[in-house]
Amino acid sequence: MDIVDYYNWRYATKKFNPKKRIASSDLELIKEAVRLAPSSYGLQLFKVLIIEDTSLKEKLLKASFNQHQVVDCSHLFVFCNYTKVFENDIDLYINTKSKVNKHPLNELQGYGSFLKNNLLKKETTETSIWTTNQVYIALAHLMTACATLQIDSCPIEGFDTDKYNTILNLKERHMNTAVIAAVGYRSNEDLTQNQKKVRKASNVLFETI
Repeated sequence: MDIVDYYNWRYATKKFNPKKRIASSDLELIKEAVRLAPSSYGLQLFKVLIIEDTSLKEKLLKASFNQHQVVDCSHLFVFCNYTKVFENDIDLYINTKSKVNKHPLNELQGYGSFLKNNLLKKETTETSIWTTNQVYIALAHLMTACATLQIDSCPIEGFDTDKYNTILNLKERHMNTAVIAAVGYRSNEDLTQNQKKVRKASNVLFETI
């Protein structure tokens, strides 16, 4: 299949086969696609919780308006954006950049100071909006990677954020549940898979100026 075939194949899966699990090798490929996704300044100010535990999924089901993809999927990816940026977050990036690119640390200190001067002054609301936007880029890469592996996914925004944050103990970690994605394999009973995609025509969606 070419890339368009993969996009046509995937859909927001409404009913997963709870008995079919993602192979560990495929799971690592999905994780790597998320890890390599672009993010502003390369800082990756988010964390992805991958939930396999059935009892925890059951708790989250109640906070997800009983959308059963949450419990029936093989793995539930919870994308958590940082609500506050700390000096350590920037120092980690600068130190890692120095090691990976074999660049003298002292030559990167100026860039680190630039990031701190710009990012540490942001108010909480502004920071949360910005880091949430980064999460959605990573989510898109997860869904694309899944499609190329012919693994199903369903992005979900319909959940109680406060309840998720409480259940997963995120507030004290200065994190917030931004979006979740159920990942696994479609059930034969999911009739949605037989529906054709409804999208705007290319000449309506795109405008060349």
